[in-house]
Amino acid sequence: MAAEPVSDNIVRADGHISGADRAANFGHGSATVWFTGLSGSGKSTLAFAVEQRLIELGRATYVLDGDNVRFGLNSDLGFSPEDRTENIRRIGHVCRLFQDAGLIALTAFISPYAADRAAVRDVHPAGRFIEVFVDTPIEICEARDVKGLYAKARAGEIPEFSGISAPYEAPVDPELTIDTTKPLEACVDEIVAYLDRLSS
Repeated sequence: MAAEPVSDNIVRADGHISGADRAANFGHGSATVWFTGLSGSGKSTLAFAVEQRLIELGRATYVLDGDNVRFGLNSDLGFSPEDRTENIRRIGHVCRLFQDAGLIALTAFISPYAADRAAVRDVHPAGRFIEVFVDTPIEICEARDVKGLYAKARAGEIPEFSGISAPYEAPVDPELTIDTTKPLEACVDEIVAYLDRLSS
């Protein structure tokens, strides 16, 4: 994440609007809420539900979903370890831009490697990166799998599948651990309450 730019002929441009100005404009602070967990754990469902609640509360927010960004920004990346790392590196910087703009960025990426998530944290200001471990047992993830991805992975049809044929490194000390076997509204309440404490 901290790699130096290839070109020497660039200079960072600073605008005239501060983070405090943006917070005053939006009526809330900015943050990146990073949902991580196995495929089928409920990351996207939870992120979109949190987004809806935040919008209802008048907060500026947007979800970056793992599959969605692979249709455009990251359409050139596969699922090798190197491509997964680059996928997360790019999104981490996009989230930082969103956070700088005053938004609450919500992400839903498996992001299986602890080092990649730590690198994303490092590009954010202290306290503005919220790692949310969507801690759902793999058996439940498989039961929810409408795409049949786990069955294909177990049959050897999908290589590099996190939790089956590729590693998933669970967070050791996330800001929040969410059990999505609980009702969705209760999970949303927990995340929004954390954001409220962050802004208070």
